[in-house]
Amino acid sequence: MLKTIMIGRYLSIQGEFVRTTTSGLVVVKVGEKTYAGRPVQKRVA
Repeated sequence: MLKTIMIGRYLSIQGEFVRTTTSGLVVVKVGEKTYAGRPVQKRVA
């Protein structure tokens, strides 16, 4: 499953969902690297 996370204020990363940390951050994997960040909220148009 793909998830999008925010790293900092302007950088977003989309990758394969790995896990959710106890602090609420989402970890995604892109290639061989993993990134943790705040999940992007879905918006209704």
